Amino acid sequence: MRDPAYSMLRLEDRLIDVVAMDIARETGAPLIIAQAPRAMIDLNRADDDMDWSMVADGDPGKTGHSRANRRARSGLGLIPRRLTGLGEIWSERHTKAEVAERIGAIHDPYHRAVSEALSAIRRRWGAALLVDLHSMPPLKKRHPDDQPAEFVIGDRFGASSDGMLSAAALRYFARHERRAAHNRPYAGGYVLDRHGKPSLGIHAIQLEVCRSLYLDLRHEAANRRLPQIARLLSGLVRALATEVIPPARERDLPLAAE
Repeated sequence: MRDPAYSMLRLEDRLIDVVAMDIARETGAPLIIAQAPRAMIDLNRADDDMDWSMVADGDPGKTGHSRANRRARSGLGLIPRRLTGLGEIWSERHTKAEVAERIGAIHDPYHRAVSEALSAIRRRWGAALLVDLHSMPPLKKRHPDDQPAEFVIGDRFGASSDGMLSAAALRYFARHERRAAHNRPYAGGYVLDRHGKPSLGIHAIQLEVCRSLYLDLRHEAANRRLPQIARLLSGLVRALATEVIPPARERDLPLAAE
């Protein structure tokens, strides 16, 4: 990397895994954590969403952006290429073998694990919910009196989840006097596209959490409010569980959400 410290900090969802672990301990919900950094491979991108001009020995006919190229054109494909304020991330091009190894050793196993977990929950409860947890930089004010959202619920505009779940999430944040938005500016990505199958009882939403809520002013270390945010989101998981699996309440059984 040309500037590892700058790039890695801006490409990672800093310490959101710590928040997620607190939620899992509090609720008992299954938790899957990505261990590979986004700079290495972005698990929220399709495995062909690649800028092949980054690859020294790329296939003929794949010298530019992939056919998917949803993010690759902006430099944020399967392997990120560019960052605002820095430009090119890498000092040299990758090899085709490196890309294939990362897909086979990281991307494929991660999504297989998510799929298997959701299928197991659905078999047990009749429905399942994936909460894809991310962090976001503070949103900019649109006008001087604007109060930007602290949380953004994404459901691919209703394609990855039943609308009742997003509505329940928005109601939950409103009850707790927290500002939340729906699908804008983040509607979700490949994770929701791949795993959300509401017609089969498998729902997927993305939750973006403003970094200023649980990180210090430099967005590097946790602040004192991290446990409070984790408790707030634990309540959200419980609220969504009662929405996605109502028969479990009727049978007086413990609730599960993924």
